[in-house]
Amino acid sequence: MAGQVTVRAAVASDVPVILEIIKELALYENEPDKVLATQESLHNTLGFKEGSKCYAKTLLLYEDDKPAGMALYFNSYSTWRAKPGIYLEDLFVRPQFRGKGYGTTLLATLAKEVLDIDGARLEWSVLRWNEPSIKFYEGIGATDLGKEWQQMRVDEDALKNLAKRGVFGDGK
Repeated sequence: MAGQVTVRAAVASDVPVILEIIKELALYENEPDKVLATQESLHNTLGFKEGSKCYAKTLLLYEDDKPAGMALYFNSYSTWRAKPGIYLEDLFVRPQFRGKGYGTTLLATLAKEVLDIDGARLEWSVLRWNEPSIKFYEGIGATDLGKEWQQMRVDEDALKNLAKRGVFGDGK
């Protein structure tokens, strides 16, 4: 049976826990060596360092003061609907806390936030091999956009090369 459950916005002192959970998620996704995040980079990008910008927000779910799960997200925008939304970058519930409804609790908290900002949607990506998560998401009413949309990314060297191309009319 679940103990006392609390969901709250992360604060600066939570950064070590956020990094631990990010590393656990990477291990679950079979990519532990891909994590480049550090406590310092999280402080800088989650808006906890004075003068830094906030690029993403984090919700933490605690059971009896033990960190059980996390949702890291940022605002998105729908041009066709002219409304904001939320893009969920990462959702992770630690294995020992699964099956208690904590993933649903985190998603419901984000859904409420979308409604509070008069937003249009809550969206995220899921790895195709992650059948347990896909079934969970379908169970809460999520729609697979895979037949109509393909996710694209430019990073690392491709990102640097694209940036070097310049813009039309700049003489390059």
